[in-house]
Amino acid sequence: MDKALQTMINNIPDKTGKKLEEWLQILHKENIEKHSIAVKFLKTEYGLTHGFANTIVSLSKKQNESSEDLVVNQYKGKELLKPIYELLVSTIESFGSDVIVAPKKVSVSLIRKKQFALIKPATKTRIDLGLKLTNIDIQGRLENSGPFGTMCTHRIQLTNLADVDAEVVKWLLMAYKKSV
Repeated sequence: MDKALQTMINNIPDKTGKKLEEWLQILHKENIEKHSIAVKFLKTEYGLTHGFANTIVSLSKKQNESSEDLVVNQYKGKELLKPIYELLVSTIESFGSDVIVAPKKVSVSLIRKKQFALIKPATKTRIDLGLKLTNIDIQGRLENSGPFGTMCTHRIQLTNLADVDAEVVKWLLMAYKKSV
C-alpha cells in the first residue's frame, strides 16, 4: 500500500469521526453505483472533504467490486491452500470488529488502523504470512520478511492447516494489537 494512502486511511477516524469500516458499511447500505455520486453523497450528507470522500469511495469500490474474485484468482491452481487462508481470516476476524480484510491482486492485506498482516499464496504448496512486528527478534518459525520487504517485518511459512497453531495465532494477535 502506498504511504500517502496509508496515511489517509490512518487519519480517517480522527478527521471524519468514523472508522473506515463504518464508512464502508454506510456506502454498502446506500449501494450507489457511480463513483462521483457516492463522493458527492459523503460530502453533502456527512460534510467530508473531497479527499476523504474520494478515498473512502475508492476503497469501497475496490473492496466490493472484486474482493471475492481477487481471492479466487489468487488460489487458482493452489486450491489446497484455500482452507489455510480461510482459517487465517476467520481467526483474525475474531480479534475484533475493526479488522479490514483487503484483497489485492496477489495477496490479502489485514488492516486495523495500519496494515498488520499480509496473506500471500507464495507457491502451490505454501502460504507466506507476513507480519508487522517491530522490535521482535527473528525466532523459530518467525523468519525475516523475505519477499515482503518493508511491507512486513517478519514471515511465517504455512503449508497445512496444522501450521496455523497457537504460536501463529499468538504472533498474529501481537501484530494486531501493535497496529493501533
